Amino acid sequence: MSMLRDPEHGCPWDRKQTFHTIASHTLEEVYEVVDTIERNDYDHLANELGDLLFQIVFYAQLGKESGYFDFEDIVEEIGRKLLTRHPHVFPQATMESFGSQARLSPEQVEQTWEKIKQAERDSKGYTDQSVLADVPAALPGLTRARKVQKRAASNGFDWPETSGVLEKIREEFEELAEVIETSNQDGIEDELGDLFFSLVNLSRHVDVEPERCLRRATNKFEDRFRALEEQVEKDGETIHTLSIEELEERWQAIKQDKKESELNN
Repeated sequence: MSMLRDPEHGCPWDRKQTFHTIASHTLEEVYEVVDTIERNDYDHLANELGDLLFQIVFYAQLGKESGYFDFEDIVEEIGRKLLTRHPHVFPQATMESFGSQARLSPEQVEQTWEKIKQAERDSKGYTDQSVLADVPAALPGLTRARKVQKRAASNGFDWPETSGVLEKIREEFEELAEVIETSNQDGIEDELGDLFFSLVNLSRHVDVEPERCLRRATNKFEDRFRALEEQVEKDGETIHTLSIEELEERWQAIKQDKKESELNN
């Protein structure tokens, strides 16, 4: 990376980059890693992880050139976090204290993790003392909603039972249906957002990752829609020429075929 950034002999593209310009590339690489995992394509996972690691190395080189930090600093920071955030594994926050760990459930570990992170936020002296202060605004909408809800829940602001969340979803759905009748776009956006937020809350209560859940649903739709396109083309027709009733009939048949195929596999 140092050679690629060399002012005289390096790559013009690499020399031109800054923290800001490579940020979008980092997001792309993260999504490619996630996509590879969700497709169970482990033959190519090492390759995609290498691309992601390259982003970290790139940031390290930029940091070194600017005098902010280097790769060693990055590794030391994450090492320190792993030690301090796992007191049940490293009681003294040192490698040497490994082996005297407390027996905690995954839920207890998560609660401890949140308390430690809050203490870290307090020690940094943020003027904004809210537990939501450092939730990144740039996170994808579903991920940010889940993180905000999780932070609030860690401070006792949460439905005690899933039934309360389900009732809230019914309430939000009814409010959305009412505002749609008025054709008030601002109101529709408001109520639809509330419904999405409540659905994310439900996903958290039933321990389902909302981003993954939505991607799974989208992939399932894409798979079925492609099958519909193939079937319609095979019959010498086009989707545009079929009525909604004909499309629905074929769609249901494809859904049934897919379900039977999944059961057989």
